[in-house]
Amino acid sequence: MIHNDNNMVCDLETGVCGTSEEEAIQAINLNQTFKKVTLYYATDPICSHCWALEPILNRFIQQYRPYFNIEILMGGLLASWDGFADHANGIQAPSDVAQHWQEVGQHSRMPIDGSLWHSNPIRSSYPPSRLFKVIQQQHPGREHDFLRHAREAVFAFNRNIAEEQVLIEIVDRLGLHGRTLVDTANQEAAQDQLEQDFEQVRQLGVRGFPTIIMVNEKNKGVKIVGARSLDTYVDGLQQMIDEPLQPTAPVPLSQWLQAGHGLFAREIEVMYDIEPDHVQAFIERELVAQSYQLTEMMNELYVRLQVAKA
Repeated sequence: MIHNDNNMVCDLETGVCGTSEEEAIQAINLNQTFKKVTLYYATDPICSHCWALEPILNRFIQQYRPYFNIEILMGGLLASWDGFADHANGIQAPSDVAQHWQEVGQHSRMPIDGSLWHSNPIRSSYPPSRLFKVIQQQHPGREHDFLRHAREAVFAFNRNIAEEQVLIEIVDRLGLHGRTLVDTANQEAAQDQLEQDFEQVRQLGVRGFPTIIMVNEKNKGVKIVGARSLDTYVDGLQQMIDEPLQPTAPVPLSQWLQAGHGLFAREIEVMYDIEPDHVQAFIERELVAQSYQLTEMMNELYVRLQVAKA
């Protein structure tokens, strides 16, 4: 028998249908605000330890992105070689960087060639940093793509990303107008924008790269210096969030590669919890045959989507 009561309801938790004890009309607020953390990432396009951090940082961002907003800040690692010296790493001239980079690459398994420091040394990290700021202003969101492509170019493919033509080619591959954006990055206004990042980095107390600072709405924060484990970043974020963190599943490999850059074995291992000797089988299982290129670079597998011929 069906009752004529107008307060019948099926309970979401119990699955039982019956009489509701709730008020007929209730005031509610659907403007729920999830208290987000601001994540400041102080970095530089030619920071080798930042390149080494890519696998961990990629996974952290993929799985915990709903909890924070990212602000990437350029730190100004190398203004020029005039008076520059990094005594801690034994670097006083461009040629000293090559061995340091190669050691970082071997330790992290994020391939780094580094021989350009002998043949065509980078004179300053400011040109790609200014271009990053210009893209950030004119094409919000695409600066992340630019930074990844620039790093892949300099570390893995040994290209001098302080040179205009190299920067133009990188930006063109993003589907943006490289010549126009590089010209804009050469203007004084772009340097002013970069200086604003430098000032913010100083105010945050950053002394080296990579540094990640997470700050919540109560202005409580944590600072994590250097390339650390995934658990370190998760623990830091948990200190900023009242409720238990709920990580999301990583995106499928095919979707990740749609960003246009390649991926190294180490990145795939970290993102999907795969053992090194299972990476190739995973790639072959996840991607459609003939849709990708699989090569080896500095003893590491490298995969990217097949470029369609014009």
